[in-house]
Amino acid sequence: MTTPDSQDRHQRHIVEEYLNPSQGYETAGYQLLLRLSSTQEAGMLGLITTTLGDAGAVIMDIDIREAHADRMIRDFRVLCEGEEQAHQVAAAVSSLDGVEIELASDRTFQLHRRGKIAIENKVHIRTNAELAHVYTPGVGRVSMAIHDNPDAVWALTIKPNTIAVVSDGTAVLGLGDIGPEAAMPVMEGKSMLFKSFADIDAWPICLDATDPDEIVNICRAIAPGFGGILLEDISAPRCFEIEDRLQDLDIPVFHDDQHGTAVVVMAALMNSLKIVNKRPEDLKVVVLGVGASGVACSKIMMNYGVKNLIGFDRSGAVYEGRENLNVAKQWFAENTNPEGFDGSVEESLDGADLFLGLSGPRLIEPEWVTRMADDAIVFALANPEPEIMPERIPAGAARVIATGRSDYPNQINNVLCFPGLFRGALDALARNITEEMKIVAAQAIADVIPSDQLNEDYILPSVFNEEVVRRVAVAVREEAIRSGDTRDLGPRVFV
Repeated sequence: MTTPDSQDRHQRHIVEEYLNPSQGYETAGYQLLLRLSSTQEAGMLGLITTTLGDAGAVIMDIDIREAHADRMIRDFRVLCEGEEQAHQVAAAVSSLDGVEIELASDRTFQLHRRGKIAIENKVHIRTNAELAHVYTPGVGRVSMAIHDNPDAVWALTIKPNTIAVVSDGTAVLGLGDIGPEAAMPVMEGKSMLFKSFADIDAWPICLDATDPDEIVNICRAIAPGFGGILLEDISAPRCFEIEDRLQDLDIPVFHDDQHGTAVVVMAALMNSLKIVNKRPEDLKVVVLGVGASGVACSKIMMNYGVKNLIGFDRSGAVYEGRENLNVAKQWFAENTNPEGFDGSVEESLDGADLFLGLSGPRLIEPEWVTRMADDAIVFALANPEPEIMPERIPAGAARVIATGRSDYPNQINNVLCFPGLFRGALDALARNITEEMKIVAAQAIADVIPSDQLNEDYILPSVFNEEVVRRVAVAVREEAIRSGDTRDLGPRVFV
């Protein structure tokens, strides 16, 4: 039997390996799998279940994994309040005489084991004849057909339904510069969303490269195998340069952190304006966070008609003539803040109709919101904690409130945009994603909610509403065809 000290070391090792601290995120309904090896003694199962209950865990399921003459190995699936309690539960059972933890793994980690995506064949290979069609010698004829007519690649390969999800891991979610390996689970998740929502085959391409020239060259080199490229979690200002330089690639290239956020923000604003009965050209807008998403959101709002927009970065208000501006912020300074406002965020909120936060937690005080105009709109989108929590906004100070969180009404989530947008672009064989395509995508998202159902707590549809992808795809496809920026493959003979 192990000693208490060795048990404690073993338990710490298991918890550190499988319950790796997750940067402060707490998950409701935290599911924990405990694989326990226990001695075959009368009452041992009861002792374990009692200990789990005393530690606050709710037992969901118990399975016997292995049975031996002297030991029993069981899987206990339990529900905890969060990661801290999961550690306490694991410590409690590991302290029992005759019990050893073989595995402690939460449900999220289990779903990521060996990755979340896979490749599967669309054609079965069961005979030599089938093998000859899909591989040698038959495949040679197909390759030569593409060689003779390069556009045939869009009909004879996976290219027209495949997206490369490209990241260098420098700006991942709220985690920052965590590197390409640590970015892989996020990019796998993005690929899952493409498949689940839009039946698009996507693959994570995580790069051990941060130089813009190198990333651009890699994207150019892999482009022949993909119908589009989604740039993801690349830090500013490099993301602007990289996306801009890839616009001549002849396939859609879309930086989701910029434009996915912008499209969904625009959809939320469209429906919010219906509720507050205001026009975009009459709005005073304050944007806190002039990074990739802040610039893109500002551009799409200005294309929609917003004229008076003031932005803030870490150095304060952005205005023409201010020092310490990169290329993107220089454009922002030249095209926003028409009166050259250089005061504080608090002062800028005087009479503001919309606050858009794309920055960090707890940066807005409740009393500042009371200075906004009547029927104000607050989009506080920092994750996991917004610039101001909705419950801290004084009653009546804001008519419409949205966050990036799923546990409050009106979640602004990029999933509402990119699957349908790429579905429409691929269906149209579009060469680019245009500003007009983004606007019609936003309008399509907004229009999913019938006018008689629209209200302050329901300005955006659920990400699981199947109408979202369908409507966005149709709108984007029609706009791409209308603009004429699509690929004409001509007659399809022997393809």
